[in-house]
Amino acid sequence: MGLDRVSAVARKLSLTPAFPILTVGGTNGKGSTCAMLESILDRAGYRVGCYTSPHLLTYNERVRVGRRQAEDSTLTEAFAAVEAARGDVSLTYFEFGTLAAMWHFLRAGVDVAVLEVGLGGRLDAVNVFDADVAVITSIGIDHIEYLGPTRESIGFEKAGILRSARPAVIGDPDPPHTIDEHASRIGALQIRNGIEFRALREDTQWRYEGPGGMRSGLPYPALRGHYQLDNAAAAITALDCLKDRVPVASGAVREGLLTVELPGRFQVLPGRPVTVLDVAHNPHAAQRFASALEQMESFHKTHAVFAMLHDKDIVGVVRAVKPHVDRWYLAPLEGPRGTDVATLSRALDDAGAYDEVLSFGSVAEALSEAKSAARADDRILVFGSFLTVAQAFESDALRIRR
Repeated sequence: MGLDRVSAVARKLSLTPAFPILTVGGTNGKGSTCAMLESILDRAGYRVGCYTSPHLLTYNERVRVGRRQAEDSTLTEAFAAVEAARGDVSLTYFEFGTLAAMWHFLRAGVDVAVLEVGLGGRLDAVNVFDADVAVITSIGIDHIEYLGPTRESIGFEKAGILRSARPAVIGDPDPPHTIDEHASRIGALQIRNGIEFRALREDTQWRYEGPGGMRSGLPYPALRGHYQLDNAAAAITALDCLKDRVPVASGAVREGLLTVELPGRFQVLPGRPVTVLDVAHNPHAAQRFASALEQMESFHKTHAVFAMLHDKDIVGVVRAVKPHVDRWYLAPLEGPRGTDVATLSRALDDAGAYDEVLSFGSVAEALSEAKSAARADDRILVFGSFLTVAQAFESDALRIRR
């Protein structure tokens, strides 16, 4: 792994953007932070290119301009350009897609780009493009086979997106020391959550304090969960760092926070019983999911539709959420990384989840049964993976609600 191959193809394609780039890395909160940046900048009147991953239902979700997904024809034209330029250079799926997204942004004439790191940071294809402002969100344990088994090793990989003499917004309030060490070594300009900037909760609003000054009376983001304030504060800090090139008025910040959308992140569907979708797939994300569940109204019973990939910490995820679940509906995920229900069941036992457990052949079947069994005053959870949420979206049980 390395950036030599993808850098060589980027040069052949003349991918040298003059517009400012905000690059967002981290374990959890990347997607939310990108969505807030995109929403605020859009409300400020800028033409925003946003590249995120993974997608839920269609690849087009990954590449957006002006908050609109790229058309199939646009993507295939971009892919053809990359294919023609690469020659005999081998590219990974993500490298290919990253180059195609930037090719599209340049031709679409975007004013600013928001790029989400796919995996790690140091060797991620997004890191081919120098960030004018880099944001590192919360750091947890995930992808240990690539990034190492500790927050320190993972933090080092995430810190690879930082650049000398450029702002580095550190959204994690307790970041691994390796981030500070790398930032100091290269001379990045650290702006840290809880030190140089902070979010202060109030009853119905919140207040931001940071290098750009104080912003009072801010609305809570449309994305649920108190942890979203850290992501919102990091996004505002990043935008303040770019205020000389892309100034953003306070009204745009408020409107952007109120209108931000991100399917599958503590997404509460309308109707009864209440259905909550979340892509939480590591213990840190599951703890945040559980914390948000605690903030909801009380329910008679909670039914959990649960499916995960086998290379994730299934026991750790179950331990975080089990206090909020009364009945589990287990389902397998297909593919080489999928987990069968027998393995899920053993993980529940190992985690001490001794509630009622039912097994099904698919997420759709599990969700259908949960909806049949749930009372109007119950709650249904669907979580464990992007694939879990995607299959729920595609099921007959939820299709009418999209």
